[in-house]
Amino acid sequence: MIIPKSLDTKPLIVETTADLPVVAILTIDDDLQLFRGNRSNFADLLQTGKKMGITTYVVTTKDLKLNAPRVLGYTYESDSESWSAAWFPRPTVVYNRIPQREDERLLRVKRKLAAISRQPGIKLFNRRFFNKWSLFQWLNQSRMTRAYIPETRQLTRPAVLTGLLRKHRLLYLKPIRGKAGVGIMTVKVQPEKNMPYRLQIQEEKGSSTYHCTTLKRLWGKVLKQSAILGEPYIAQQGIALASVKDRPFDLRALIQKNGMGKWEVTGIGARVAGDSSITTHVPRGGYIEDPERLLTTIFGRDKTAKVLDKVRETTLTLARQIERSSHTRLCEMSMDLGIDSTGHVWFFEANSKPMKFDEPHIRNKSLERIFQYSLYLHQLKKDTKGGAAL
Repeated sequence: MIIPKSLDTKPLIVETTADLPVVAILTIDDDLQLFRGNRSNFADLLQTGKKMGITTYVVTTKDLKLNAPRVLGYTYESDSESWSAAWFPRPTVVYNRIPQREDERLLRVKRKLAAISRQPGIKLFNRRFFNKWSLFQWLNQSRMTRAYIPETRQLTRPAVLTGLLRKHRLLYLKPIRGKAGVGIMTVKVQPEKNMPYRLQIQEEKGSSTYHCTTLKRLWGKVLKQSAILGEPYIAQQGIALASVKDRPFDLRALIQKNGMGKWEVTGIGARVAGDSSITTHVPRGGYIEDPERLLTTIFGRDKTAKVLDKVRETTLTLARQIERSSHTRLCEMSMDLGIDSTGHVWFFEANSKPMKFDEPHIRNKSLERIFQYSLYLHQLKKDTKGGAAL
């Protein structure tokens, strides 16, 4: 178990050079363990920053005093597998890794993020979580990205559900601020059956399935689930994904900015759905697979190369449009993408706080990219004071 060291002893003072950025990984304070977040991810980031000669530390929104020359932060000691406090220079780059949407919506946290973004000497990136409905609105604004979006509506009334079911035999209903697939529902129309509407709801563990005779009863079930989760929903056209051994799969792409401030695809993984699972999440029985191997079994080698090229091109186009419409500086995002039987690419979701990728070659490159982009921002800061350059 990794336990933070006591703060009773006087923290060390860490110095740095003006030629390099000072990178603060931002999180939120916690009464029991000093700060929240994925400690393994934080430790990897600190180790990568150290290898690249960049002063890096974890800091809470509470401890980040923007007018002070030094900041109380945390560093990881791998020998003792413990965290200790130290005084660090004021950051020049802040990487937002506040772990929960609920934390980010706290008034004091929102105020601190707004204050950081106004600081001329600090570059903040990935300021907030994405909202699913906002994502689809942004991508529908551009002719370049509209073709990759399944038909999507806010699920505000029964008529929305009825209208979509007239056109699509399969719908996905998703909470706009969902996490790990909890609360996602599917509606499948089976007109040949006495109870033609099949509703499946993904829960914390497993899923529940209901069969409804009428749209009124179906809407009642959907409304009840929305109330349980306390979240508004979107309704989305279901796409018949390419599958292997009757299991659909999607692609998970990591897109990050490089040392020149340009978007690049860091890596692409594949996730195959678990048995009877709505999503491809690994904790729900899904498993990791090589995307090229999966696609080759379906399309053959030549077409697979073209499909993957299209995926890379599409993710970059989508990332640029998302950043442009969000009006915030972004460094990275992960995307869930589907491939249908024709090889067409579909966008399902983007996450501004990507989870760790299990594939080692993607993981290692992703850590380095954070600091390459931080170096770019630091140089930008020296060249221009303030501004909103992306």
